[in-house]
Amino acid sequence: MQAKPRPAATPAQALSAMDSLVAAHLLGQQEMAQRLGLTVTDLLCFACVLKAGEDLLTAGDLAEHAHVTTGAVTGILNRLERGGYVTRVPDPADRRRVRVAAVPAAVARVHALYEPYYARLNAVFADYSPDEIAVLADWFTRTTTLAHGYIEELRAKDAKDTEGS
Repeated sequence: MQAKPRPAATPAQALSAMDSLVAAHLLGQQEMAQRLGLTVTDLLCFACVLKAGEDLLTAGDLAEHAHVTTGAVTGILNRLERGGYVTRVPDPADRRRVRVAAVPAAVARVHALYEPYYARLNAVFADYSPDEIAVLADWFTRTTTLAHGYIEELRAKDAKDTEGS
C-alpha cells in the first residue's frame, strides 16, 4: 500500500494529540471495566493473563507484569476469581505454587466487548502503509518502555524519600 499524504505536525502537536489519545483510552478502559464489573486495575491484570496465553502466570509474575505489589495482586486475584474471570491451578513444577488461568466464558465476554473497537482500530491501520505501521509499532513499543521506566524512577524516588523521612 502506498502511504497517504499526512498533515505536517510539530512535536508539540504530536504530544497534544497523544495526550488526547491517552485521555480517551483511560476513559474507554474505565467504561470497559465498568461494563465487565471490574476495576481498571483488575481489567489490566486480566489482560496480562490473556496476553500470557497458555504460559500461565504466577501471582508474582502477574504483579510484575501489571506493575502492582504482590500484596495488591492477592486482592485482585480474589476479585477476578469471585467474578468468574480466572481460576487458580496448581503449578505442575511446584505444587506449592499456583498459576492463573483465564476462564473461557470470561474471555468470550471480554472479546465480545472489545472486538468492535479493535475492528475500528484495524480499519484505521488499514489507511497506513506497512512502513508507517512499523514506525507506529516502534513508537508504541519505545514509549511504553519509557513510561514504565519513568514510573519505576518515580517509585524509587518515593521509596528513597520515605526512607529519608
